[in-house]
Amino acid sequence: MSTSETHPGTSQALSAPPAGRRIRAAVIGTGAIGRGSHLPALARLAEEGETEVVAAVDIDATAVEEFCRANGIPHAYTDLEQMLREQRPDLVSICTPPTLHREQTIAALRAGAWVWCEKPPVPTLADYDAVEAEEGKDGGPYASIVFQHRFGSGSRHIRRLLAEQAMGRPLVAHCQTTWYRDTAYYAVPWRGRWATEGGGPAMGHGIHQMDLLLDLLGPWREVRAMAGRLVHDVETEDVSTALIRFESGAMATVVNSVLSPDEVSRIRIDCERATVELTHLYGHSNANWRITPAPGVPGDEAAAWQDFGADVPSSHLEQLRELVASMRAGERPRSSGADGRTSLELIAAIYKAAFTDTTVKAGEIGPGDPFHTAMHGGAPGWAPVAPVAAEEVSA
Repeated sequence: MSTSETHPGTSQALSAPPAGRRIRAAVIGTGAIGRGSHLPALARLAEEGETEVVAAVDIDATAVEEFCRANGIPHAYTDLEQMLREQRPDLVSICTPPTLHREQTIAALRAGAWVWCEKPPVPTLADYDAVEAEEGKDGGPYASIVFQHRFGSGSRHIRRLLAEQAMGRPLVAHCQTTWYRDTAYYAVPWRGRWATEGGGPAMGHGIHQMDLLLDLLGPWREVRAMAGRLVHDVETEDVSTALIRFESGAMATVVNSVLSPDEVSRIRIDCERATVELTHLYGHSNANWRITPAPGVPGDEAAAWQDFGADVPSSHLEQLRELVASMRAGERPRSSGADGRTSLELIAAIYKAAFTDTTVKAGEIGPGDPFHTAMHGGAPGWAPVAPVAAEEVSA
């Protein structure tokens, strides 16, 4: 697609990737994630001359007006389509609940804007495929998912060492997101429900660590899993465990829990010549990574592995920096398209494997598979139960 072509489904012609001017950005959703993560990243790049936030959108008129007033944003809207028509942003940052992501992302793409969408990307693989179908074919616009744990100096250094097999082949891995959420957390009506939260800890909590594991180890081949509701009275699971075999032959265990008072996020990868371990909670820096060489590894080689360079913590800011660079170059950003889909596909496979007691292969869940259109797959005991009408009860 040339940069002057009209994108399917829109009357607006796509502009060339921005060059020599600030990227015009809009924030959709003015809640905690928008205020606390997306806007600060955009503001930092604005200080560096890269971006300007020209508008914000929220269904709450008072909230969006206050958000814009407090942050010097010139235009407040309650209508996304109106904002897209009038402001024509280059980049739309989506910070709304997952059930809105598909509709809002497609609207932005059709208006010619690139998208930076908070995780989880969309509730189902079918939704993701619909979004991907709206992306540009050559030069954008593209929709990138917020997977900020991939970014920063630590993950970049370890990714390079693994790609070069400097520490030998990866053999055994462990991925752990063991957090704690009490009954008050699930008292919020939309939590713990497939339709509104999209899934339990595998979808809403562990997705970051699993995405980082896949980014480090590459494609997976097959999954076996178990899931349970051990504490909370919810539709979704509150704990899951999985066994994953990668195309490389490496094998991993994955645990996602909201039942764990001693909270931790952890990835451990045992290679032929060293063990790599990341231990943190919601974000990591160089200090959170540890490399333990195997006996017999030369000291100078082991010392070189420890050189992570300047400390750049994982963050929304670091991902946004790379996204902006991709926009400038007219290149597909990481964490979009097939690269962004891989984590969602793994989660769907974990649910299918757990709920059907089968081994699920990569690429197996496509159109026609019930887990393609719903993470619960309609599985007995897991699919939402429709309320019984009063007349049915009386009958």
